[in-house]
Amino acid sequence: MTASARAAHLAQLNIATLRHPLDDPRTAPFVEMLDPVNAAADAAPGFVWRLVGDGEADATGLRPAGEDVIVNLSVWESQEALWDFTYRSGHLEVMRQRRDWFERHVRAHLVLWWVPAGHRPTAGEALERLADLQAHGPSPRAFTFASSYTAAEAAEHLRAEPAPQP
Repeated sequence: MTASARAAHLAQLNIATLRHPLDDPRTAPFVEMLDPVNAAADAAPGFVWRLVGDGEADATGLRPAGEDVIVNLSVWESQEALWDFTYRSGHLEVMRQRRDWFERHVRAHLVLWWVPAGHRPTAGEALERLADLQAHGPSPRAFTFASSYTAAEAAEHLRAEPAPQP
C-alpha cells in the first residue's frame, strides 16, 4: 500500500428526498431514530466525522441539495468500516423502512470517494462528486459500494488528472 493510500479516508454522501416534512407525523418514526443512529455511527469502529448543522446534532436542517432533500455526509477510516455500520448494525433497520419516509431515487443517491486523512469535505464538494457519478458513472473519483475503487487506485487516478486551472 502506498503512503498516499494509507493516509486516505473514505467519504460518503447520500441524499434522500422526503415524502413529507420532518415535522409531519408520518416522518416522526424516522426523526425519532436520528439521535440513536447518529450516536451509533459516532461510536462505530472506523468512524471519523459527520456533517452537522451549526449547533445541531445532525445535518437535517441543512438543505444544500434542495428544500425537500436531506443529506448525510460522513468520513470513515475504510470502506469496510462504512459497510459494517451501514449493513451490519441497527442502521440496516432504518434502511429497510426508508420507503416510508423517502422517495425512490431513479439516479444515484449515494457516492463514495477517497479523501486525505484529516480532510472534511463540504456539502458542495460532496454534491459535485455525486453529480460526477450521475453524469459519468463510477470512477476512482466517485463510486459506489458495488463499483468501488481502492485508495491506491484513486490516488493513482488523481495523479494522472491535469491540475485544476485557477
